[in-house]
Amino acid sequence: MSSALFNGDVTAPFFGFIGAAAALVFSCMGAAYGTAKSGVGVASMGVMRPELVMKSIVPVVMAGVLGIYGLIIAVIISTGINPKAKPYYLFDGYAHLSSGLACGLAGLSAGMAIGIVGDAGVRANAQQPKLFVGMILILIFAEALALYGLIVGIILSSRAGQSR
Repeated sequence: MSSALFNGDVTAPFFGFIGAAAALVFSCMGAAYGTAKSGVGVASMGVMRPELVMKSIVPVVMAGVLGIYGLIIAVIISTGINPKAKPYYLFDGYAHLSSGLACGLAGLSAGMAIGIVGDAGVRANAQQPKLFVGMILILIFAEALALYGLIVGIILSSRAGQSR
């Protein structure tokens, strides 16, 4: 490739784009698992106590937010990859890859936690309404795991472009 058309390492954008894809795919996998698992609990609980269905949608909403975290990082990464405008080196590609993996895998693990807690929590809430606040607190801590991944992902992606 001509250096007038491309600045930096030719293979570096591959790693950056894999990071963007990893952020979105893994976060959406966590969101899908959390939504499905807690949705089963909501459906089961709706048979026992239909008046509590709307109150029990909280885990489903919290799981859905995980996909948004992955989308944010994927957009940040993909806008940072423009080797024709500025040099893009392997350091930048690795920074974007690590950014995407940090956010994506944190979102996946948070989605698993939200799904399991949401399923058991809404079923338990149908039998004992005093458990609702405890379930919400556990869900908040599980969601915080994905938020930590988002923060680290933003910090890592901001390191791209500082290699030279």
